[in-house]
Amino acid sequence: MANPFETVWNTLKTAIDNIDEPKSPLHIIEAGDCWNYLTLMEEFIRYEEIGLNTTTDDEVKEMLKDIISLCEGQVKALSDFMKKEGIPLADVTSAKPESEPNDIPLGVKLTDDEITNGIAFKLVTCMTASAKGQADSVRNDVGLMWFGFYTEWTTFGTTLKMLMRKRGWLKVPPYYYPPGLPDK
Repeated sequence: MANPFETVWNTLKTAIDNIDEPKSPLHIIEAGDCWNYLTLMEEFIRYEEIGLNTTTDDEVKEMLKDIISLCEGQVKALSDFMKKEGIPLADVTSAKPESEPNDIPLGVKLTDDEITNGIAFKLVTCMTASAKGQADSVRNDVGLMWFGFYTEWTTFGTTLKMLMRKRGWLKVPPYYYPPGLPDK
């Protein structure tokens, strides 16, 4: 099995070695992955805006602002790339207007637990989409873009998990005890 650091080095080396070669056009799956991911990011930002509109918790607000910044950075990078490559941008939902969290009825308002677990679910979805995009890519520049997105999610995920553990919001599946395991 290859060493992960060796794999990253070989990818970077290949990208540098091929820097003077003309880039091939994107294949249809690369273009589709870009389009799908951009749509996913834009919708994710809408969810985060809803979270900002419903929470009163300062730590959750800070986390939401951080993830909005991360998503907006990825949207900008991907949009610029797609425009350069001639991929049409997705038609997405408009930004949510700001509202006062205390004005939202309790039956409608998301709890902080629901917000953070929704973010965790969406984070896993984004990581999976980034990994798929990287696996589908033939061009090195595209693969490196997806790798960068994936690393940003991994970094953010550790921060989110620490907040969720601290607050008791982390959903843990039941423990598995195989048959015949001695009692402890």
